[in-house]
Amino acid sequence: MKKTWVSTVFASAVLMIGLAGCSGGSGDSTSATNDDNGHDSEETVTIKFHTHGNEASYNWAHTIAAFEEEHPNINIDLVILSEKGDSQEAIQKLDLAAASGEQLDVLMFSDPASYAQRVHLGMVAPIDEFISEEGFAMTEEYKVDTQIDGQYYALPGKFNPWYVLMNKDHLEEAGLDVPTDWTWDDFMAYAKDLTTDDHYGTYFHGPQGDGWMEFMKLALASEENDTEFIKDDGTSNLDHPLFKKTLEMRVQMEKEDQSAVPYTDIISQKLHYRNQFFGQDASMILIGSWMNTELGGTDQFPLDFNVGVAPYPKNDLSGESYTPVTTDYMAVAANSEHKEEAYTFIRWYTTEGQVVQGKNVPSWNGVSDEDLGTIIDGILAETVSPEKVDRDSLVNVLQNAQSSKMIAPVSYQAELYKVIGEEYEKLILDDQDLDTTLEKMQERGQEIIENNQ
Repeated sequence: MKKTWVSTVFASAVLMIGLAGCSGGSGDSTSATNDDNGHDSEETVTIKFHTHGNEASYNWAHTIAAFEEEHPNINIDLVILSEKGDSQEAIQKLDLAAASGEQLDVLMFSDPASYAQRVHLGMVAPIDEFISEEGFAMTEEYKVDTQIDGQYYALPGKFNPWYVLMNKDHLEEAGLDVPTDWTWDDFMAYAKDLTTDDHYGTYFHGPQGDGWMEFMKLALASEENDTEFIKDDGTSNLDHPLFKKTLEMRVQMEKEDQSAVPYTDIISQKLHYRNQFFGQDASMILIGSWMNTELGGTDQFPLDFNVGVAPYPKNDLSGESYTPVTTDYMAVAANSEHKEEAYTFIRWYTTEGQVVQGKNVPSWNGVSDEDLGTIIDGILAETVSPEKVDRDSLVNVLQNAQSSKMIAPVSYQAELYKVIGEEYEKLILDDQDLDTTLEKMQERGQEIIENNQ
């Protein structure tokens, strides 16, 4: 029997969306009035904006005030779904709001899985017609491609590429510079040279608990296409040579070079990347640039050394540089009666609004180098010791990072993650060799794919 991932709440949401589409208007608006010349003035509408982002992280009061000043006929009714900024709590509340028929206009999703699932549910409206009317190309306008099945349903907000954080004091001791362009082979060599009796060269924060699977596709993620365990056409990608390369790297660095923190230590001691890096137990960590707000240290994790930032490694120096990227997916609700106004807001927010907000590096390519520098300076200024961060290396990485093509997550992603995690654990704990590990991953992965077709 074909399995389904649509929960009762999701199914209810789809039903209510359909009913809402047939009902009368639910959006607040003021009637059009006559101006001094007897002409109808433009109607003022209120659109609801549902978000996981809290005020502390997104500076909404200032940002929305700036939008409303520029667009006086559109009022934003902000609905913060989680005061803690918890994306899981937020998505559950959003689904309940949809199921109960609440007014939905602008939706913010924090990850590609949440975004893709609600697109497939019919909760999100395509925005291609608005993009066509403006006449811009998404791939030229933004760093992140949000396309699903040939259509666009969202514009990307912040731009959080993965990078490599480096202990510059350790680099100096080893006679190494912060790389500006390097490969995975270089990364492995750096980790080996940086390893001493006091610390490891690097730390990988996954896989663990069927999560942090980014650390199972290191080399894959350096490519433009086919960066996931399942390809865009729904077939398995576990036979990709770069997936094998990732496993080979992990084994060599832990077992042969002894330059990476052992997997057994990670699991048994419940290690975390912040402690490993700020405690100087590892000289390098691969992580997402959500860490920008912590690079200069925090009260909880003070910074006692200098930090450099290197780009995500390539597979080949002659190739383009790509990296995993997280963003906020800004979408228009399918049942919104103010789609044009909702699109106006997400377009503004993902462009000049990102600069006004000043909290994140934008995905918008229209941000000038000066604006980017100002945003980064503002972010670092909120940390304890911003002077210890190599600002130029950070700016260089964020300016040049490119996002791989997004592949919509599959409904059975958790099942696949579990299989890959289980087989990897057997490999890294010396219970089976690499070839056997790959064979079992591919066999079990294919069985999951077939069971879900």
